[in-house]
Amino acid sequence: MKWLSLAMVLLAVSTPLFAAGRPMTIDDLLAVKGVSEPAFSPDGALVVYVVSELDRATDKTTSSLWLVPRAGGEPKRLTTTSGANNHPRFSPDGKSIAFLSNRGGTSQVWLLPLAGGEPRALTHLPIDVAGPVWSPRGDKIAISAEVYPGLTPEETAAKDRDKEATKSKARIYDRLMIRHWDAWDEGKRSHLFVVDAATGAARDLTPKLPVNTPPAPFGGSSDYAWSPDGRELAFTAEPASGEAWSTNTDVWTVPASGGEPRNMTAANQGADAQPAYSPDGKWLAVVSQDRAGFEADQWVLRVLDRGTLESRELSRKLDRPVLSHAWAPASDRVVATIDDHGGVAITSLSLSGGETSPRHTTDGSHSGLVVSPATGALAFTRTTANHPAEIYTAESDGSGLVPLTRHNDPLVSALDLPKLEGFTFKGADGDPVHGWLLRPPSFDASKKYPVAFLIHGGPQGAWHDEWHARWNYHMFGSPGYAVVAINPRGSTGYGQKFTDQISQDWTGRVYVDLMNGLDHALAAYPFLDGSRVAAAGGSYGGFMVNWIAGQTDRFKALVSHAGVFDLTSKYGSTEELWFPEWEFGGTPWDKPDHYREHSPSLRAGKFKTPTLVIHGALDFRVPDAQGLGMFTSLQRMGVPSRYLWFPDEGHWVKKPANRIVWWREVLGWMSRYLKS
Repeated sequence: MKWLSLAMVLLAVSTPLFAAGRPMTIDDLLAVKGVSEPAFSPDGALVVYVVSELDRATDKTTSSLWLVPRAGGEPKRLTTTSGANNHPRFSPDGKSIAFLSNRGGTSQVWLLPLAGGEPRALTHLPIDVAGPVWSPRGDKIAISAEVYPGLTPEETAAKDRDKEATKSKARIYDRLMIRHWDAWDEGKRSHLFVVDAATGAARDLTPKLPVNTPPAPFGGSSDYAWSPDGRELAFTAEPASGEAWSTNTDVWTVPASGGEPRNMTAANQGADAQPAYSPDGKWLAVVSQDRAGFEADQWVLRVLDRGTLESRELSRKLDRPVLSHAWAPASDRVVATIDDHGGVAITSLSLSGGETSPRHTTDGSHSGLVVSPATGALAFTRTTANHPAEIYTAESDGSGLVPLTRHNDPLVSALDLPKLEGFTFKGADGDPVHGWLLRPPSFDASKKYPVAFLIHGGPQGAWHDEWHARWNYHMFGSPGYAVVAINPRGSTGYGQKFTDQISQDWTGRVYVDLMNGLDHALAAYPFLDGSRVAAAGGSYGGFMVNWIAGQTDRFKALVSHAGVFDLTSKYGSTEELWFPEWEFGGTPWDKPDHYREHSPSLRAGKFKTPTLVIHGALDFRVPDAQGLGMFTSLQRMGVPSRYLWFPDEGHWVKKPANRIVWWREVLGWMSRYLKS
């Protein structure tokens, strides 16, 4: 069966439309079980994975390990201790599972015997550890942990205790970054360690490295890997200098016994990440970006000859970013997930240059891809807009696709969750642009429905056919609204040229795309009420909502979450300077007119639309002064407005109690202005 068959089978097993159910509530959203992190047993017969659930009593998430036969059957819960139990990995002999647990107070590596018995702690470090990965022989485990460069974990813990005991909490910095994403720089860096699988003794392989490996804040165990002979590890590290204005992460190798690291990708000034050795040991696969300073350049899958460092590109012709990848057992191809036309598809890339894939599959999004070293079978999570993630498996050629888990089926079956519908229209310059429509629950074609118009962030991002834990399509539709979500200029998954066309043009073609998309939807779907439309967006979407406020009064209400208000002041208070310098063609003193012309702050005199402004105090990407500036201007103009501020949230609102408040305020604000 060809790889295209995977797309057809996905359609066949798509979640049915549960039209007889009720609208979703915030309690339903918080009741969803997070299913993730599949991993094969060495013989490919079993899949271990993680299920996460919210404990409403403690307002915390607890996670547990589960096991299911790859051939199908009833899943079995392996851990019952509350707290975090995640990142499971089978030992090479199949006798135990290494996983992370905080049951002892800190996050440590534990070993669970498959023959029966209680888990035991392998590591006993005084600091948290992350991302256990077994060596091929099973005698060692690679982990990452944050230390002060040059200090041991024990010395790091002692220094933290001394800092905590000091009365003055003043910080002194001599270089950027002083804070990143949602945390202040305390001087610690994530380092790569090797743990003895028998004794738990840990050795820092990068003791003096002044930067993070894996990169902060979103790097993980996919950023380091063992060579097949167990003598070497490859890892991703941040730039050695100028990390505030450089995206040049590199892939390095280091002897497993310790030694001097070797930069394998020094020739590329863009980003390199996700190293993976071929099973035969000849190749090292990485994903790379060519253009320095541009975080949304196309991620291209390359393989490096370990001897000569000769590079082959496997995915350039796809014109789609590669999100993850894994080797097939024969070392003849790499299986990858790609951002593709409003979904995340799976494809197979041959070393000889051939490629077969489910191109333009928009039915769902796939992640957590793993390949069985024994059989070549695939396991991954699959999600659609009307069903949360579950574990699926398929043969190496894409045939035999079946769901292995159904943890969320009881909840989903009780709800009315219409399927997301795609449409295409002419955007700026007459180019085709893609959008999504979601019909409201209990849909009646004879009625007119208010519209929730959603604008995604990034700006190089996309609305996918997926279940979103925060900006959930069905939650926006639950009061009886239709949802329209456009993937305008700058969106990923539609070719790199389309993605590039928003840089240095945040308010031009993308604005036309959005307005044309809304106009098209209103004309194509007669049940949409064009007189009752509210627009909502976060991050770049919040910026665009702020821009819209000064451009048009066609919307009844606006919701701006973590939106940029003034580009010049934002430059001086954000952390990753490469972002504005690429997006606006330089610094504010290089391009003052560009920063000024694209700032919503200078259009505040035209604000008329009632606007809810939302921000988190720990948002260091778009600092909360941006939200306060937007709200202040709205108030000064006499525009109905509200400021929702979270002192304990960053760019995203993640805590359950805060999510309840977020949805109450967002839907309440929209209801106030969209009522008949």
